[in-house]
Amino acid sequence: MIKSMFIGTLELFKCGIGPSSSHTMGPMYAAADFLQQVQTYLAEQSQSQALYLSCILKGSLAYTGKGHGSDTAVALGLHGYTPIALIDQQVDVLLEEIYQQHQVKICQVLVNFDPKQQIVFDYEAPLSEHPNGMIFQLCDEQQKVLISQTYFSIGGGFICTIENIHQSLETQECERDCPYPFTSAKAMIQMSRDSSLSVAQMKYANELCQQDEAVFNQELELIWHSMKTCVENGLQAEGILPGGLEISRRAKNLHQQLSTADDVNSNDWLCAYAMAVNEENAAGHMVVTAPTNGAAGVIPAVLYYGYRHQAWSLSQIREFLLTAAAIGGLVKYRSSISGAEVGCQGEVGVASAMAAAGLCAVNGGSTQQIENAAEIALEHHLGMTCDPVKGLVQVPCIERNGFGAIKATAAASLAIRGDGEHFMPLDNCIAAMKQTGEEMSDKLKETSLGGLAVSFTEC
Repeated sequence: MIKSMFIGTLELFKCGIGPSSSHTMGPMYAAADFLQQVQTYLAEQSQSQALYLSCILKGSLAYTGKGHGSDTAVALGLHGYTPIALIDQQVDVLLEEIYQQHQVKICQVLVNFDPKQQIVFDYEAPLSEHPNGMIFQLCDEQQKVLISQTYFSIGGGFICTIENIHQSLETQECERDCPYPFTSAKAMIQMSRDSSLSVAQMKYANELCQQDEAVFNQELELIWHSMKTCVENGLQAEGILPGGLEISRRAKNLHQQLSTADDVNSNDWLCAYAMAVNEENAAGHMVVTAPTNGAAGVIPAVLYYGYRHQAWSLSQIREFLLTAAAIGGLVKYRSSISGAEVGCQGEVGVASAMAAAGLCAVNGGSTQQIENAAEIALEHHLGMTCDPVKGLVQVPCIERNGFGAIKATAAASLAIRGDGEHFMPLDNCIAAMKQTGEEMSDKLKETSLGGLAVSFTEC
């Protein structure tokens, strides 16, 4: 066994709630982690004075935090909730209770916490390490800081602290024993050639070194069923999405039209399925990060089309998800899946590349063709900005997922008709995405300070 990069399939695909993996789920995970630190501190200390919890949201978390629910996510996390625990909860009712209490009971100690006062949106310069920073503190009544921790939400619901953000991903979150430790697409192709195994087979072998086979299969099947449920929930829902843009849900009506029409092509269905997911995400309902919430509709749309229109088996769905996860892991390791870091090319662009790879695999593509499909899809999202209107994951995000799914199918089709030989390697394309993100204006990276976000008129 060789110890190297490993980002698990179940780390990339996580059940949670909308509207954002980096701005909602990440802050909630960070808050819940800080709550555990406070619990440890209070269990070891004798306190007789008043204590106060606070959180400062920095950078992109400040600029679009209201629209993404970052403040409510922090409030929920500091009360012990995690995204998956909220899937079947009435979140609005919970939040009403939390915002009325002004206190959190921790280790039998009532700690003061008024979310409206003690969650601060700091619009000054972001922290230098990452645009999605947040600072949690526990203070006494003299405002002396007793505990402090700085977290970063680095995309897809992943978080890290200021102490470990400078470590490489290889040593921080991915260094585990696995038989096929590819850290590049080039190495993935070579290992596939040497072992005569597909991308999915190598990824599966890596997974089974980390967890029990029956448990992993069960969890992977749950991810698929959660995606399927999300699509079907979105196809049944009606009404206006929250947030103030007065955007109407369209997926149900579109689906009903397609169900009775004669001249329907796959693109129409893909848009309906992707929009159904992202309307659920915008409503704050259950979604699966794939690899983010803002891009959560691309992969389920392609999967659901295969399931509904081409009678895909569970083994084909598993192959799709494993192959997609292998590509998503490479991109996260070599660049980023955070819209605040590289723009929407790192969200919808990466989701499209993952879906293209998975579809190519299911259609019998070789490892070279799979790599080609992922490269084509990612290449044609390079430069895509993240500029959500009013900081809401609605415009242009909902439609954009439909087009990401369409590009994925086009990329897979083009790759499968070739021999795998192509000019631009996927590794180079990922590097170009990273460089493009570094050079992109912060106004176009999930701050809602540029692009479409400032190009509409409020009536």
